[in-house]
Amino acid sequence: MNDQERLELEAAAYRRLVQHLRERPDVQNIDLMNLAGFCRNCLSKWYKAAADDLDIAITPDQAREEVYGMPYAEWKAKYQTEASADQKAAFNAKNPKGTA
Repeated sequence: MNDQERLELEAAAYRRLVQHLRERPDVQNIDLMNLAGFCRNCLSKWYKAAADDLDIAITPDQAREEVYGMPYAEWKAKYQTEASADQKAAFNAKNPKGTA
């Protein structure tokens, strides 16, 4: 495999991951964080960081919209639920400072 093929495969895998997450709004970000150590917001931050590395102007809100498929506020209003006490406890146990 050459570098271009690897780049194309990685890009395709990323697009499929984002599409999968868009199709599963029932999976809450806190669940992703607790199980996998990353969430949609992490992906949007990584997307923004990659844009910054390449000197591509993109705002954090634009990066989130790329991942969520809609403005973040709209996604939250439609799909985000309040985290349960168990979810919060699991998150805090893995993230003592309370941040990812």
